[in-house]
Amino acid sequence: MAEHFGIPEHIRDAIEAYRQACHDPMAAFFYDLPALAAQGSAMKAALPPGVELYYAIKANSEAAIIDTLAPVVDGLELSSGGEIERACACSTPRPWVLSGPGKLDSDMRAAMTRGVEAFHVESLGEVARLQTIAASLDRVQPVLVRINPSLPEDLSSRLRMAGTATPFGIDEAQLADAVRAVDDAPNLALVGFHVHAMSHQKCERRHQRLLASYLERWPRWRALARHPEQVIQLNVGGGIGVNYLQPSEQFDWPGLCRALERRLAAMHEPPLVRFEIGRFLSAFCGYYAIEVIDTKVSHGEGFLVCRGGTHQFRLPAAQGHDHPVIHLPRTPRRALGGESRPWTVVGQLCTPKDVLSRRQELQGVEAGDLLVLPLAGAYGYNISHADFLCHPRPDQVFVRESRESSVPETRGHRRAEPVD
Repeated sequence: MAEHFGIPEHIRDAIEAYRQACHDPMAAFFYDLPALAAQGSAMKAALPPGVELYYAIKANSEAAIIDTLAPVVDGLELSSGGEIERACACSTPRPWVLSGPGKLDSDMRAAMTRGVEAFHVESLGEVARLQTIAASLDRVQPVLVRINPSLPEDLSSRLRMAGTATPFGIDEAQLADAVRAVDDAPNLALVGFHVHAMSHQKCERRHQRLLASYLERWPRWRALARHPEQVIQLNVGGGIGVNYLQPSEQFDWPGLCRALERRLAAMHEPPLVRFEIGRFLSAFCGYYAIEVIDTKVSHGEGFLVCRGGTHQFRLPAAQGHDHPVIHLPRTPRRALGGESRPWTVVGQLCTPKDVLSRRQELQGVEAGDLLVLPLAGAYGYNISHADFLCHPRPDQVFVRESRESSVPETRGHRRAEPVD
């Protein structure tokens, strides 16, 4: 798979500079911040009029990632008190919303006192709790009702967030009751609806049909409100997938935006549409670099035992895929003459589930070489069980400039000063 995905030279330089400072075999994350900003700018530029782009920071909530995307996107989507802290520390203040099931009263109160734009309410019980908190603060709080709509089976994806029994949102059959509860709450104001039905959606045409199904129901949903003229927002969530198996073939975001523009232009009173994207914004900027400690063959299968593993990069195990791997030999060009064979890439954990990639065809790999796993900028380290076996946590190196003017910034257990 390496031939489909390269490593920018300034990231290679950052990896090599980091390695030179290591005494033990290395394992660290590297983030290409200029590439991240470019991805955000391209996605924002493709949006039609009347459509907004929010960054769902659960994908990667590191300060450097948020600070890079904040000037580009329209706002941030948060789901916890900890994320509120990170968003409020951003160097470029942006509007933000609070989503997700199981919100704590303390989080909702903190959100109101710290300037939340809107809440996405998930249940009738949450509506009642939010009303109590808003009344205690003498505040009228905008809310969107999250809908769990009925959906045809052919619009499904591998990870369903709606259209089936889930803890997310309010069933479409109960929507009238939820809208009435918000309208009856004197300190809440209904401003729209939120639907996040699918994740890992890699088919643009299927997602286009999914959005069309929301927009077809929009007038009916809106008409349930006591003051429909105040209901103007439709948050369509995110769920845009990344193709980890074929990195050169990715979701057609511009195509989706063009189709959405045509659909909105044909509507009498279109809503303000908002995407909240995480993975498709941040995945492409990240690289996980790990050093080969040992090579071995067991029952005919070759294994590369590397520093790190799924406790640092849980994404492949969580997604159930074999991650692409790029081989960087310690000695340039040495690998060209070595043996080519399939290798299974594993980490240091005492479990056979610590597998990053299976049967990758690599040539001339030896202990001391590096393997780089691209597409590591989203749902990688931040969802990992980093304390398992008490291995050191990996550094995260944020590369801020191109090769000509590279300024790495390291966050992690082995702190380093920025390099000029």
